[in-house]
Amino acid sequence: MNLSDFDFELPEELIATRPVIPRSAARLLVAKGDNVDDSCVSDLPGFLKSGDRLVFNDTKVLPARLNGFRSRLIDVNNVATAEIEVTLLASKKESIWSALIKPLRKIRVGEKITFDKSFEAILIDKVDGQGILQFNKENIDFLDRLEEHGAMPLPPYIASKRQADKRDNLDYQTIFAQKIGSVAAPTASLHFDLGLLERLKKKGVETSFVTLHVGAGTFLPVKSEDIRQHKMHAEFGEINQKTVDEIRQTKKNGGRIIPVGTTALRLLETAAQSNGILSEWRGETDIFIYPGYKFIVADGLMTNFHLPKSTLMMLVSALMGKETIETIYNHAITKKYRFFSYGDSSLLFP
Repeated sequence: MNLSDFDFELPEELIATRPVIPRSAARLLVAKGDNVDDSCVSDLPGFLKSGDRLVFNDTKVLPARLNGFRSRLIDVNNVATAEIEVTLLASKKESIWSALIKPLRKIRVGEKITFDKSFEAILIDKVDGQGILQFNKENIDFLDRLEEHGAMPLPPYIASKRQADKRDNLDYQTIFAQKIGSVAAPTASLHFDLGLLERLKKKGVETSFVTLHVGAGTFLPVKSEDIRQHKMHAEFGEINQKTVDEIRQTKKNGGRIIPVGTTALRLLETAAQSNGILSEWRGETDIFIYPGYKFIVADGLMTNFHLPKSTLMMLVSALMGKETIETIYNHAITKKYRFFSYGDSSLLFP
């Protein structure tokens, strides 16, 4: 199966750079096999049954983008400075993080990046195009500095159009975000507000939570024309026994398991890989789901509209079938749905 099989033309004006307000006012495309309906996220309860279970990712996005400068002594009278942008990727241990650094070529191992007079980091290594930084703060002090100086790490297709601002601190975070660790939001969950959750509860729709810390690798392009050669980035996740028991009971009662977002789906499927039964799980997952995959846990999926030639396009094609997804996306483009992280959503049932 070739990468070009998952390409499509998307008009630039359909790429959302801000979410709609309120969150649940976003549009919702509902697909059951080949049947497609146009609706609104606020009407989600009407498309679900009592006893169905939505599974959310409760990760919390770090304000992981920092702007600082590097100083270099040229001679006794001259200091050369360079502006440096840092996007944190993953915590290695306490004060040490891997990061994307722009421009990486302008800083040497051993040099310091200053964010303010009391917050700085030293580049201790360069690995595979990334920098390894050791900060002078850790734990709560480090998180406090991030809150003060960091910005939300908006996806490249938004960051290329505008800078992150204070509004994104709320917009790019789910209302149930609990566990700090992501540098990208589980965007399908951004559509949920308290009112919608309450109406789902009244309908008898149940909810569970898993944690997958989304990495910046989610935005990396697939470079292999033969998609089977693609290697997924690894991300840390965990599913506790309470959630496992809830999902098993829902299945036993005939309810459907509907992950909200591809991150929740990938984690659920990972945790069922060893013996085909969902089990408590903790670790790193690099599961790559593409057409031909047999789903174990998920009976449907709520997800935003994805980038051409992305692994997420391959995932939804695996769930619905490639021709059906082409039909769904052609409909979404014709009807001018808004795409990507701040865009509209879809509810997919094979």
